[in-house]
Amino acid sequence: MITSQLPVTSPPLTETIALRHLLFGTQAEIHEPWRRLFSSDVFAYHEGLTHQERTELSYQRLRVVNAAVPDPQALARDPVALSALHEWAGVADAGMTTMASIHYNLFLGSLLEHDHEDRDLGPYLRMERIGTFLCTEQAHGNDAPQLETTATLDRATGGFVLTTPTRGARKWMPNTSVAGGPKDALVAARLVIDGKDQGVFLFLTSLTDANGRHLPGVEVELLPQTASSPVDHCATSFHGVRLPRTAMLQGEHGRLTAEGELVSSLGSPRKRFLRSIGRVTMGKLCMSAYSLGVTRHALAVAIRHAHQRVTSGMTSGQRVPLFTHRTHHAPLVEALATTYAATLLQRGVVRRWAQAAEGEREEAERLVAIAKGWITWQARAVMTECRERCGAQGLLLSNGIAGQLAANEGTITAEGDNTVIWVKAAGEMLLGGFTPRPLSEVPPATRSLHDPAHLHDLMGDLERIRHERARVRLRAKRVGSPLDRWNGASGAALSLVDAHAHRLAAEELLAAAAQAADPQVGLLLDHLHRLFALRYVAAHSGELLAHERMTAEQVRYLPEVLEATVAALAPHALTLTDAFAVPEEVTAHHPMLRSEGVPA
Repeated sequence: MITSQLPVTSPPLTETIALRHLLFGTQAEIHEPWRRLFSSDVFAYHEGLTHQERTELSYQRLRVVNAAVPDPQALARDPVALSALHEWAGVADAGMTTMASIHYNLFLGSLLEHDHEDRDLGPYLRMERIGTFLCTEQAHGNDAPQLETTATLDRATGGFVLTTPTRGARKWMPNTSVAGGPKDALVAARLVIDGKDQGVFLFLTSLTDANGRHLPGVEVELLPQTASSPVDHCATSFHGVRLPRTAMLQGEHGRLTAEGELVSSLGSPRKRFLRSIGRVTMGKLCMSAYSLGVTRHALAVAIRHAHQRVTSGMTSGQRVPLFTHRTHHAPLVEALATTYAATLLQRGVVRRWAQAAEGEREEAERLVAIAKGWITWQARAVMTECRERCGAQGLLLSNGIAGQLAANEGTITAEGDNTVIWVKAAGEMLLGGFTPRPLSEVPPATRSLHDPAHLHDLMGDLERIRHERARVRLRAKRVGSPLDRWNGASGAALSLVDAHAHRLAAEELLAAAAQAADPQVGLLLDHLHRLFALRYVAAHSGELLAHERMTAEQVRYLPEVLEATVAALAPHALTLTDAFAVPEEVTAHHPMLRSEGVPA
C-alpha cells in the first residue's frame, strides 16, 4: 500500500541540508567556491548582446575564473574538481564553460599528461595565452583515427612541418579566432618520418602572436553561428607551418630518438592516437557535469515558477498555483527522479574514474562514455519539459532555460557523439566486457512492484534480454557482410546500453536512500527511486511481459503505483529542488520568478 502523502517528521530545512549532503557529499568544499563565484554580478545575464559581444564577454569571464583558481595545474589533474567547475559554470555562461573545458582539460591537461620537455607552462597558467585543442577535421569526425593533417619530420632542422593537405582536413570548429587574445593549440596530426606514417600525435602550435594576430601559415575561417553555446567556432588550416622538435607531445606511447626514430611501447597506431587524446575521456565527464548543472537549475526554476504562478481551479472563480494540477506537476516530479538519479550516477562515475587502477581504466572509460551519453540525453528531455511547463516565459533567455537547452546540444556531440560512443560501448559489452545479471529464481507472480529488489531484477532482465538478442543477431550464420550483421544487432545493442545506464543510475539512487540518516529523507529518496525505476519498467513492460518476467496483473497495476508515487512526492517538490543549492542571486534575475501571482 502506497500512501498518497509522505509524513513530515522533520523540518524542511533539515531535509534540505541532508539532501544537499547526499548530492554534494564530501565534495561540498569543492562545489561551494564555484557556486559563490558564478552567482556573483560579473556572471549575471546580459540582455541584447551580439554573438561577437557575447563571445568576448565569455573570454573576459574565463580570465576571472582563472584568477579565482589557486592552482590551475591541480585543477586540470583533479577529475572531481574539474567536474565540479562544469556543474556550476554552465548556468552562468555556456560559452565560457566551453572555453574553460578546452583550456583546462583538453589543452592544459594534455600538456601535463605528456613529457613536459621543460616547457614553460606559466603563460597558460596565468592565462596570458589561451589554449585550444584541434582534433576533429571537417571530413573526419566520428572516424578521427583517419585524420589527414600531417606533421612531417624535417631532418635538416629536427623540427616538423605542419600541413593541411585537403579542404576536408581543416580542423573543424575549434575556438581559434582572434577573439580572447593570444592563443596556442594542441593539434592532432599524423607524424610522418621519411615518408612513413607513424600515427597521430599532438603538436603544440602557436596560432597567434603576442598581439593576437594569426601567424603566417595559419588560416582561420570563422564559421556561421551555431544554435549551441556562443563560441568563436572556426575552420583552421595549416600551410607549411614550421614547428620546433619540442612541439611534439611525447611519452611512453611515442618518443623520438636523437636520430629521429620513433620508439613506442604501443605497436598499434590506433592505441598511440587514443593515448595522445586521452583527455577526451575526462572531457566526457566535463560534458555530463555541465548538463547536470543546467538541468538542476532549469528544474528548480520551473518548479518554483509552478508554485507561484496561479491559474484556474476546478470551481468557478477559484485560483490555484499551476503546480496543484497533476498534468503540470507529474512531468516535473518525474524529472526530479531522473535528475537525482543522474546526479548520483555522475558522482559514482567520477569517483570510479579518479580511483581506477591501470587495469581498471578500460572498464572505467566505458562507464564514463555510457554515463555521458545517458546524462546529456536526459538533460535534454528534462530541460525540454521544464521549458514547456514555463510556457512563453520559458522562451526568454533571461529566464535561464531556453538558452541552456540549446547549448546542451553541444554536450551531446562534444567529446564523442553520444550514439557513436554508445555503439563502441555496446560492442565492448557484447564481446566479453559485460555479463548480465543472473535470472532471479523467485517467480514474478510472488513479487511486488513496491519492492526495490524486484524493480532492479526487472531492469537486469531487460539487460539480459537485449544482450542475448544482440548476440544472437551478431552471430547469425546468414549471408551478409560483418556490417550487415552488426546492423542487425545494433538496435538491440544500443538498447542494452540504455538499460545498463538506467540500472546503474537506479542503484546509485537506492544506495543514497540507504545512506540517509534522516528517515524522512530516506523515504523521499525511496520514492524517487521507485518512480525512476517504475517509469523505465513501465515503458518496457510489454517486453518484460512477453518474456514472462512480469504478470499481466502487474502490468495493469503499474499506472496505479506510478500515480500514487507521484502524488506522494509532489508536496515535497520544493524541498527536493532547494537541495540543488541554486543560488538566490541567480534566480533573482529571472523575470518570471519576480512576477508572483500573475495569472496564467
